[in-house]
Amino acid sequence: MKNLRQLVAALIASSVMVMPAFAAERVLTVGSDATFAPFETLNKKQEVEGFDADLIQAVASKAGIQIKLINTPWEGLFAGLNNGERDIVIAAVTITPERQRSMDFTAPYFEAKQLIVVSAKSPIAKLADLKTKKMAVQNGTTGDIVAQKHFGKGNTNIRRYESIVLALQELKSGGVDAVIGDNSVVKNYLINNPNSGFKLIDDTSFDKEFYGIAVKKGNAALLAKLNKGLADVKADGSYQKIYAKYFGK
Repeated sequence: MKNLRQLVAALIASSVMVMPAFAAERVLTVGSDATFAPFETLNKKQEVEGFDADLIQAVASKAGIQIKLINTPWEGLFAGLNNGERDIVIAAVTITPERQRSMDFTAPYFEAKQLIVVSAKSPIAKLADLKTKKMAVQNGTTGDIVAQKHFGKGNTNIRRYESIVLALQELKSGGVDAVIGDNSVVKNYLINNPNSGFKLIDDTSFDKEFYGIAVKKGNAALLAKLNKGLADVKADGSYQKIYAKYFGK
């Protein structure tokens, strides 16, 4: 009986010791704006899927963390990160000096640039041609930043929409003359909408951009885990497989 009591006591003691370890393993929330195919979109089950979704799952696996992807409107992504509602943001977010002042980024995981979308019959041939034209952008994105940089922050010809899809729909209806958006996203739209009647313009004045995974400013421990996971995904060929799935070889 004495040995049985000692065994029970030992089991209870060991369970108490491991409980804090289990309690520390919480699921991290990942914000992603699922209106930006092929990087993130919603499937029939209302789950976030796409390049970013596959990538962050692979990175998290390598980093040894558990995550849950949550569809979050673009305008609430960064506020949610700063107030603790989201632990991580991955949503084709371009790394910019302004954003780096309020959040921390991993090493870049994707190179992008802006393109102009116009009607196939439009005479517009370069960015400068938009000077007196109405242009649509997704609010708060790099396309918005580029438009403001070239045509002025108070320019009333810059029309802002909640998603790039809504901006493109406005172009189709004739409400604007052009859309400025990330290259992979607008290309994906044209591939999936071959009868849209749009064409793309690549202006040499557009700079290269780099997407990063964002965490709250100062969260060095999580940032280190994500950077390690990202490096491992690139090293073992997983990144290349995910890239090929969405963008081809």
